[in-house]
Amino acid sequence: MRLGAFSISLNVKELEASRRFYEALGFTTLGPGGKQYLILKNGNALIGLFQGMFQGNILTFNPGWDESARNVEPFDDVRAIQRHLQEQGIPLVHAADEATTGPASFIITDPDGNTILVDQHR
Repeated sequence: MRLGAFSISLNVKELEASRRFYEALGFTTLGPGGKQYLILKNGNALIGLFQGMFQGNILTFNPGWDESARNVEPFDDVRAIQRHLQEQGIPLVHAADEATTGPASFIITDPDGNTILVDQHR
């Protein structure tokens, strides 16, 4: 199963303070970001900073993308990954619509309650 690029999505209190902190660690901004979020990169490591968009931190996978947000081929569609996990008995917190194609996402939690988002952008 190919889950795609991995990042951690952090719920931050002050976006600019967090950006400065992670830039001091050698991260640079990847793309334009938005008013409530930034994506930062250091080598293959990706961190998403999100202010006021969700509670807690989230492990994120992006099927179809590499760590520089470039398309990769082949890739496993998010719905195929979702079906595989359901067959393994892993419950979904939020499901991707099986009747669609293209961008979609689903959410699961690991045994310790950590949120995992599988988010396909294409």
